[in-house]
Amino acid sequence: MVVTESVPEGILRRQSARESAARTYARALPIVPVRARGLTIEGADGRRYLDCLSGAGALALGHNHPVVLEAIRRVLDSGAPLQVLDLATPVKDAFVTELFRTLPPGLADHARVQFCGPAGTDAVEAALKLVRTATGRTGVLAFTGAYHGMTAGSLEVSGGAGDVRVARLPYPQDYRCPFGVGGERGAELAARWTESVLDDPKSGVRRPAGMILEPVQGEGGVIPAPDAWLRRMRQITAERSIPLIADEIQTGVGRTGAFWAVEHSGVTPDVMVLSKAIGGSLPLAVVVYREELDAWQPGAHAGTFRGNQLAMAAGTATLAFVRENGLADRAAVLGARILRGLRRLAEEFPCMGDVRGRGLMIGVEMVDPEASCGSQGMEGIEGIPGSDEAGGVGEVQGLGGAHRPFPAAPALALSLQRECLRRGLIVELGGRHAGVVRLLPPLTITDEQAAAVLDRLADAMAAVAASHAHGRDEKGRKGRKRHREQAGQAEQAGQMEAHSPSRQNPPDRPPEQVSRQGSSADRAR
Repeated sequence: MVVTESVPEGILRRQSARESAARTYARALPIVPVRARGLTIEGADGRRYLDCLSGAGALALGHNHPVVLEAIRRVLDSGAPLQVLDLATPVKDAFVTELFRTLPPGLADHARVQFCGPAGTDAVEAALKLVRTATGRTGVLAFTGAYHGMTAGSLEVSGGAGDVRVARLPYPQDYRCPFGVGGERGAELAARWTESVLDDPKSGVRRPAGMILEPVQGEGGVIPAPDAWLRRMRQITAERSIPLIADEIQTGVGRTGAFWAVEHSGVTPDVMVLSKAIGGSLPLAVVVYREELDAWQPGAHAGTFRGNQLAMAAGTATLAFVRENGLADRAAVLGARILRGLRRLAEEFPCMGDVRGRGLMIGVEMVDPEASCGSQGMEGIEGIPGSDEAGGVGEVQGLGGAHRPFPAAPALALSLQRECLRRGLIVELGGRHAGVVRLLPPLTITDEQAAAVLDRLADAMAAVAASHAHGRDEKGRKGRKRHREQAGQAEQAGQMEAHSPSRQNPPDRPPEQVSRQGSSADRAR
């Protein structure tokens, strides 16, 4: 009997056979999308999914929003060129005008914009080159847990870098605070560390060309920067004439509950790196910076596809729709509601160690609540005070009251992602150990859809918890059985040894010494 494969199976098989081993999302999400609208994706097999990945945050308005499609059609029907390098066009002029309308006032009034290659990582490269050119310095300050892209310079300032021209600074967070205290005290220690590195002539760090940071770390595990700490970074860099670069590639265009995430803290950076949502689902990346930094020579940073007219038209429509319809405020309200729902769920399932986020950029860190808590840096060290708050969900109090969170559980996070997919919900994984389940729904998600997302995630979480408990019980039974077998073997061996001549009359020491010391097993007990 010949078994024929379905269309989606054939497509997935050919993808696996032909595409690079570097593919990522395709491994975790074995689906073949054929239609999409808003939050919903339909696969080639007819199944429908609620998409809380949104093109890794690129789809602020979801899939195929009418205003985006109409903007693209207008350009196509007009006969306008689709690719113009860096020439001026009405489409580009409209995009720049709308973009500047949304920027923080302190930047928009005296800014320049650099169009880059189509990916955010190229915009990061341009920003790093820009501040190095403008300052004449080479070093860069970046933060643990950062993610800025996959090209060489972007990887240098990301968390997994090796031997680079970058000084790594602690990024404050509550759950896994690098100083083991969390809260305002942890953020204050992180700020003091930064000041010390810059002001200590023996720190080994020369005055850098710039500092780059994410207002909310995305791939680092959805970690919002404390507003007060971000203001300190602005103060520290301004006082030392160090350009501050804000990477708003994923946080921008309303995602966090403000149009740009730096607005939560009232900070105006010197440079903003923008991509993803600004292209309205099409590839587009720019750098916006203070005009006094504009030290470029012609052609100092270029790219063939920096003139993508369809992306600029789609981006203009997206920026205007988000601004005119108050979608940033909507993201703040609905995001807070989803966070409350997830935190209630975490009270039922201890393996949901921490629920955090800002706006519609949300993460759930999966942990193993039955494993011993590992060291978290400096907790319990004399002189490092503990948090004033009681231990929250998924954490215990360590020495001196310091935070000691449970170990990350990437296997549980992967299981939750798979169970979500079985229930028609697409989520992403991130975080230091790929142990954070991430939600990035479009800003157009409705109340009913948000409730459906929570319901499906709760159902998936219950399945994961039940499977984990069953696996733990099975492992325990096997362990107890193995222990009984080992104990029986040890007892049998002991009886045989007791009747052997050498055991009864050891040549090395008198019988009373053997009786006094006992066996190693006895001593261990």
